[in-house]
Amino acid sequence: MKKFVVLTLLMTMFFPCGSQEKMMGSALKSKPKLVVGIVVDQMRYDYLTRFAAHYGEGGFKRIIREGFNCKNNHYNYIPTYTGPGHASIFTGTTPKYHGIIANHWYSKKEKKNVYCAADDSVVAVGSISESERMSPHRMLTTTFADENRLFTQMKGKTIGISIKDRGAVLPAGHTANAAYWFRGKGEGNFITSNYYMETLPQWVEDFNNSGRVESYLKVWNTLYDISTYVESGSDLNDFEAGFKGKSTATFPYDLDALKDQNSWFDIIKNTPYGNSLVADFAIEAIKNEALGKDDATDVLTVSFSSTDYIGHNFGVNSKEIQDTYLRLDKDLERLLLTLDAEVGEGNYTLFLTADHGAVEVPKYLQSLKIPAGYVNYSDRKKKFQEFLKETYGTADIIENISNNQIFFNKAKLKELGLNRYEVEQALVDEQISYPNVAKVYTAKAMTSTNFTTGIEALLQNGFNQKRSGDVIIVDDIAHIAYGRTGSTHGSGLNYDTHVPLLFFGAGIKHGETLNKTVIPDIAPTISALLGISFPNGATGRPLGFVMD
Repeated sequence: MKKFVVLTLLMTMFFPCGSQEKMMGSALKSKPKLVVGIVVDQMRYDYLTRFAAHYGEGGFKRIIREGFNCKNNHYNYIPTYTGPGHASIFTGTTPKYHGIIANHWYSKKEKKNVYCAADDSVVAVGSISESERMSPHRMLTTTFADENRLFTQMKGKTIGISIKDRGAVLPAGHTANAAYWFRGKGEGNFITSNYYMETLPQWVEDFNNSGRVESYLKVWNTLYDISTYVESGSDLNDFEAGFKGKSTATFPYDLDALKDQNSWFDIIKNTPYGNSLVADFAIEAIKNEALGKDDATDVLTVSFSSTDYIGHNFGVNSKEIQDTYLRLDKDLERLLLTLDAEVGEGNYTLFLTADHGAVEVPKYLQSLKIPAGYVNYSDRKKKFQEFLKETYGTADIIENISNNQIFFNKAKLKELGLNRYEVEQALVDEQISYPNVAKVYTAKAMTSTNFTTGIEALLQNGFNQKRSGDVIIVDDIAHIAYGRTGSTHGSGLNYDTHVPLLFFGAGIKHGETLNKTVIPDIAPTISALLGISFPNGATGRPLGFVMD
């Protein structure tokens, strides 16, 4: 009681004439009515700077100009895939704790490969497909959206939107009102599952029936004169895949003519129009769900995934990638203008980041005499099986090899009287002798040594003791197990870990930093801004220097 009286007297001395109430009122006003979390799939940091001369003033540049730019932002774990990336951004931790160790992984408990968002206990809503049964049940921790729902007594809404199911489901968390993703093929609709609802809202039905999706089955040509795209490679080259039915991976692309050979509406995913479609749908969600219209903070997660499909197809140095980001810039401007009009400037907070970066096409790097190449898993597997049979009399001691991890058949090890840890070390010694293998580690090392730097620390942050394998392999720099065209990702190297992190809006300072930040810092920062509990497994720290 005495402390309260002293504090009151001090407040009166330093903030007279009712200014205490004004200050408290100002603090309450600074809490955003809506938080928008934007993830751009496969966005390298240098896309912000490389294409900057072509961006307008209302998209990326506005966010940077009025917000805070963390220029040295990285993933702090391996593997850098979509599922783990989206989970880590919104949970504030790494696969070690949230459990999403890959997009697909081998389940030691279920003895089969599983998908990060798949859930056989639910069914799709809005689609007849059996492959669209999705929920966040494999994610072990809460997101900041979950904590916001708990804090507001479930009054604050959470809605997740993406072309990809995992890009919608994982960010929105366990308590979301809705997660919507795009079902292509012959359907062309935004759908969900009965984890969230039994029927689609009328506004979603109206959107699906509006002809908006069909309108994007049109010609994709460059937004501006292709001769001005000097920040990317030549349009005709040997490093891009393109579309079935077109002999060259060059502009223009007639999507309506190509759709029959490219899974119908799925072709939209592989063009910038997939991002435009997501922006269209997000704008409708803001309006029809009345997001940011009351005092209970809402959360909207938006993942632009077409950037990833295009990067995989055409590579990070392609004209197609450049055009995609110039068009995304315009879609971001549309989204920001909608937020200004519907929620109000100063009433929402937004962040933008990516779920991973991507490597330059190794074949392209080789043409420039930069060390790079391709890993032949088939040859490696054949040599490994020969070693197993020669050393142990059987290859059956291995249950699965996936995601650069080797899983033991524990029952077989026991049957043969083999010491698990001795076998682990023997496999390390064998694998490290193979071409394009840079490092190999045991599960024992991951659980008994505290790594604080280097690739080892990243591996440890991505290692979940119950879900990860017994031996972990790291390939050489810029060496990938992939086709000779297009880019991919997954490593702990800078081209995969260095991604944008921009904060914008209510409660955010204007500025920039070159101090290192990591992806798990995002969720605690938003939680601190909202004054709510951190996600229950969060290991990141709030970035106080971005907050006003």
